[in-house]
Amino acid sequence: MNGLSLFANVGIAETYLKDIGINIVVANELLPERARFYRHLYPNCNMIEGDITQKDVYTKVVSAAKECKVKFLIATPPCQGMSIAGEMNPYDERNSLIKYAVDATIDLLPDYVLIENVVQMLETPIFSQNQEMLIPEYLKKRLGNFYNFNSKNIINAMDYGVPQQRKRAIILLTKKSIGSTWEFPPKENHIITLEEAFSGIPDLWPIVDEAEYKNFFPKNSAESLTFHKWHQPPHHVWRNVECMLYTSTGNTAFDNPIHYPKKKDGNRIRGYDTTYHRMFWSKPSSTITRYNGIIGSQNNVHPGRPWKKDKNGEMMYTNPRVLSIYELLIVSSLPQNWDIPDWASGGLIRHVIGEGIPPLLVKKIMANIPR
Repeated sequence: MNGLSLFANVGIAETYLKDIGINIVVANELLPERARFYRHLYPNCNMIEGDITQKDVYTKVVSAAKECKVKFLIATPPCQGMSIAGEMNPYDERNSLIKYAVDATIDLLPDYVLIENVVQMLETPIFSQNQEMLIPEYLKKRLGNFYNFNSKNIINAMDYGVPQQRKRAIILLTKKSIGSTWEFPPKENHIITLEEAFSGIPDLWPIVDEAEYKNFFPKNSAESLTFHKWHQPPHHVWRNVECMLYTSTGNTAFDNPIHYPKKKDGNRIRGYDTTYHRMFWSKPSSTITRYNGIIGSQNNVHPGRPWKKDKNGEMMYTNPRVLSIYELLIVSSLPQNWDIPDWASGGLIRHVIGEGIPPLLVKKIMANIPR
């Protein structure tokens, strides 16, 4: 089955689709750097770079999809306007980009459509013909005559073999002429925790930017540094490392009586208790976000283990850092040998992983497609 990918990012969702006989033959991505990354991963796909809201780009995408007789469409529009990790602005113009996925669906009438976004999509308003309605209502108004909709719209990646707690809203559409409804596969019994997912991965001490603290930690062993190309120590400023050094597994540094998050001037930072927060060994990772390289973003810090007590008798903990890119591959269900282009910066890699849907989840949903 040939498919079209809209808002394609670098093609994370498509990672395992060829394994089940689905070939994404046309894709569209706005950002040049991501389109280049996509072409590196999928050299045989027609990646059409550009803004789909522009008529010439939209026409080019739809024409190419018609020529390739696509029977499947996947659309993962930007979520920054809706996400709790973003602006949470219900009227962010990016929320309306879903209209172009709907237009393409009507123009192409593929057999199957998968539309994915954050859970907040289900309660986000959109304007259509001067009327305000929620996105699910809009989808049914425009596509209900052609497609059957799945009955449940919220799914959590951790229920399908992905070691990450990532709830998503996913709309599955099946053309009515097929005579069936496409639903999520049954949940799996085994939840993969970080204890299991990170088994055998060596500890890493972060690289501290300030010279006076560079020798505070033991040197990373040769085993740690050669374990995997992308298992490398991140750079952090000392004040962020210090507060996490005194924070145990599953806790936030905001609860520390002395070593709490501080500004450059030493004053306490105000923030949510989901930030400066270590993950749990006994659970899958927290949701990986775009800003997964920042200690002060949401639930980003390695779980760590007790290390030693300081001169005042306070316990310190290992791995006061964000996850390495290799660890991000693991919790995002990407292949350990994912073919990351050599030119890609660490920031770009982290951003695209944080914005991508775990591909193992997509594969299992697609394997449940009605025939």
